[in-house]
Amino acid sequence: MRVVVLGAGLVGGAIARDLAAGGEFEVTVVDASQAALARLADQPGVVAVCADLTAGAEVRRVVERQDLVVGAVPGHMGLATIRKVLEFGKPLVDISFFPEDPFELDSLAREAGVPALVDFGIAPGCSNLILGRMVAEFDTVERFVCLVGGLPSVPTWPWEYKAAFSPADVLEEYTRPARYVVAGRMVTMPALSEAEFVDFPGVGTLEAFNTDGLRTLISTAKVPFMQEKTLRYPGHIERIRVLRESGFLSAEPIEVGGVKVRPLDLTSRLLFPLWRLEEGEADLTVMRVSVEGLHAAKRIRRTFELLDRFDPATRTTSMARTTGYTCTAGVRLLAQGLFRQAGIAPPEFVGREQACYDFVMAELGRRGVVLSEKTESLD
Repeated sequence: MRVVVLGAGLVGGAIARDLAAGGEFEVTVVDASQAALARLADQPGVVAVCADLTAGAEVRRVVERQDLVVGAVPGHMGLATIRKVLEFGKPLVDISFFPEDPFELDSLAREAGVPALVDFGIAPGCSNLILGRMVAEFDTVERFVCLVGGLPSVPTWPWEYKAAFSPADVLEEYTRPARYVVAGRMVTMPALSEAEFVDFPGVGTLEAFNTDGLRTLISTAKVPFMQEKTLRYPGHIERIRVLRESGFLSAEPIEVGGVKVRPLDLTSRLLFPLWRLEEGEADLTVMRVSVEGLHAAKRIRRTFELLDRFDPATRTTSMARTTGYTCTAGVRLLAQGLFRQAGIAPPEFVGREQACYDFVMAELGRRGVVLSEKTESLD
């Protein structure tokens, strides 16, 4: 099977390497950055192609002879890229963090007769997959909470943060209003709000705050209380709040010396070099998903926890591992015909099917990405 990976960043590169390593796919990876493509130059089984994926004609050129497409582009390109892929009738697994509703493209995917797995990373991704499975297993799900974050293993001043994926998408998390569900109704709060300290074994105390991570779950899961919070080392979000409230994250242009400048663009240029993980720098991913409800007429809580770390043997970041290997599990799911439903399919749809859920978790486990499980009685 011929698979093309659109985007050769830290996560896209990990996806390409994992798919090529198994030998069951012919892998092409596409990016506008020659530097990003060069990191895959010595990877057997990967063909690198330089192309501008913002151009529809270029997207067509690189996907038309492929059997399956992986979307790993920055969020601002995500929806438009998926639309082009579906117009060409190709099945898709996507991890781009775009702000639009993916169900805008549901009819297009259905007309093409292909599945389009969206948000198929760690969170959104595995978190949705878990909730989909729990909804299928519980009599009633009453509460869903996901706490998740990707962090440098060693926090350093001044930001105590490094971005293991697109820094632009990180800033989007910090500015996009956060939606969650209370008593069955959607509530919107500012990003970075309702901060709280949470302890994690093996990591220590982290700070959790609202971000817009529920995404498709708001419309697909009929759960009375749902919330996702992002995790950072304590102190990081206060610095981000100062930037935001001072206007440094504004997209509205201001005049500086007779030149129109968006504060967000300036802030991005200054922050991104400071947030870039150095080659070989260790990171970690931590996640806790808790689901409460009735199961066999008893109130229980099931908790899933993940602590994953940088792999020094392959020099693969934890965020690339957890996000990328969930994505490659989705690719193999489609390649083996285990999920065939045409249309937009977020992970919670996949998780409803026991065989699909088990397959994804087994694929992650084989790569050392393991979620522990615990069940507690609430009666």
